[in-house]
Amino acid sequence: MFVLKGEAGKEALDRWVSWARRCGIPGFDVLQQRIVRHRETIDATLDHGLSNGLIESTNTKIRVLTRIAFGFTKPEALIALAMLALGGYCPPLPGRATTK
Repeated sequence: MFVLKGEAGKEALDRWVSWARRCGIPGFDVLQQRIVRHRETIDATLDHGLSNGLIESTNTKIRVLTRIAFGFTKPEALIALAMLALGGYCPPLPGRATTK
């Protein structure tokens, strides 16, 4: 997450983009162009503190579990692994009795 948020973060980013345009380093020039292109989204993140980090983390865990479950003959094994690895959440599934 960003150290500076809100207007302070936007001002710091504006200063960096301005510097990157003048510095003459090709890699920084490409990066500042990308930042300018995605500035609306970056500003929304600075304002609201939201990110897709949690979703990306969950997707990565599911990919790892899918590799672990390779060779299992039934999809229920992968579902059980996912339920255990992702916090023990066990929603009611269609056609199954819930245990309490």
